[in-house]
Amino acid sequence: MPLALYALTAGAFGIGVTEFVIMGLLIDVSKDLGVSISAAGLLISGYAIGVVVGAPILGMLTGKWSRKTLLMSLMVVFTVGNLACALAPDYWTLMAARVLTAFAHASFFGVGSVVATSLVAPNKKASAIAIMFTGLTVANILGVPFGTWLGQAYGWRSTFFAVTLIGLVALAVIALFVPKDKAVDNQEEGSQGALAVLGRRSVLLGLLITVLSWVGVFAGFTYIAPILTQITGFSEAAVSPILLVFGGGLVVGNLAGGWLADRHLVPTIVASLVALSVVLLALTAAIHQPVLAVIAIGLFGAAAFATVSPLQIWVLQKAEGAGQGLASSFNIAAFNLGNAIGAWLGGVVIDHGPGLGSVTLIAGLVPLAALAVALFAIRLDKRETAISGAPALSCPAE
Repeated sequence: MPLALYALTAGAFGIGVTEFVIMGLLIDVSKDLGVSISAAGLLISGYAIGVVVGAPILGMLTGKWSRKTLLMSLMVVFTVGNLACALAPDYWTLMAARVLTAFAHASFFGVGSVVATSLVAPNKKASAIAIMFTGLTVANILGVPFGTWLGQAYGWRSTFFAVTLIGLVALAVIALFVPKDKAVDNQEEGSQGALAVLGRRSVLLGLLITVLSWVGVFAGFTYIAPILTQITGFSEAAVSPILLVFGGGLVVGNLAGGWLADRHLVPTIVASLVALSVVLLALTAAIHQPVLAVIAIGLFGAAAFATVSPLQIWVLQKAEGAGQGLASSFNIAAFNLGNAIGAWLGGVVIDHGPGLGSVTLIAGLVPLAALAVALFAIRLDKRETAISGAPALSCPAE
């Protein structure tokens, strides 16, 4: 694989750490800022909302920028945002800084996905996206557990200072290795392009599948630290090693999902959604037994990230042509809209529903709705293919 692809992976690593590390620090942040755990959990929702809002805004404002310039600018925003998080004096300032940081997220992964697919042969596009997203998975194996330990040992602010340094390194690597390209002289990548992409039914259905699947993921994962300490009985110090197991599952699921999607895209999407639901439902029982809980959490990570590359390729294929960059960014926003709703849903279950022990049960039901939408979209695709005679799910255009 080209070296430029691994430069994108470095950027993804930094973004992955800042997105996920807050989950291991919920207890520390809530104590330091004097807010409840569910309020601290909303920092995850705030970040996700920033991603959702930032995707269309930046997509329309920067549509004609060269991709390398845009990627570097996004890493600058990311780095400044994390520094603001480290210096935030109160809860709402931290929330605002998280939202600012999140603005870089969707466009980076959206544009990065298009760049990644342009660097490889057509039969390796999903795998290329998976390699870029490996930055996220490695962030969970190395960055998040280390960041959680660092925050618990030296204060949660130290974690965000460390992520700021990661952002500077990622910026330098992208500047060195991502190839230069020309600015886009095509209105399709501007505001009219955004509206055109969002007007396609197949794209909208793909975005909906993404949202629903990740509502389930984050309804369960957001509160994994309290679940492990308050229900399973682990100490706070044990959370970091268990997150390492989750991260290992992410790597395996991510690479497997990309490899399978390059060969059988539709079956991979269906199977990954089924697996996600089954694992979350099984986790509801497993959290009462420490050994089973650790095993189930590893499987949870694998099932969650097995959906990422297939769903990203699905939307890229449905967008086609010059609209791919915007559609790809919108799909990253869709992942994070699911994250925001999932974190909120988990909080509702805890504060106003059956409680912490039922979070993964509710979370496990949501991917079934995503599966229903996927099956509906597949049926429509087959019907349209039969009418037009065109091949279904063609390879993404460059």
